[in-house]
Amino acid sequence: MIAANRSYFGDFDPFGDFDLLFGAAKYNLKIADLPVRYRERTYGTTNIQRWTHGWLLLRMVAQAMARIKFV
Repeated sequence: MIAANRSYFGDFDPFGDFDLLFGAAKYNLKIADLPVRYRERTYGTTNIQRWTHGWLLLRMVAQAMARIKFV
């Protein structure tokens, strides 16, 4: 259901987090906010590029704000 309407918000979310959140908001599903604790990796290196992916995610938020009525 959510994946079928991915083009509504744009198909450029590299991690899928916003894809789930914005899709759930579009269908008026309940969204729970759970605390998450981030720690330093104990192995390997991250694949996240802070600035590149950060700007991309901000663009995703801006596009969703234009399409979803925030309360």
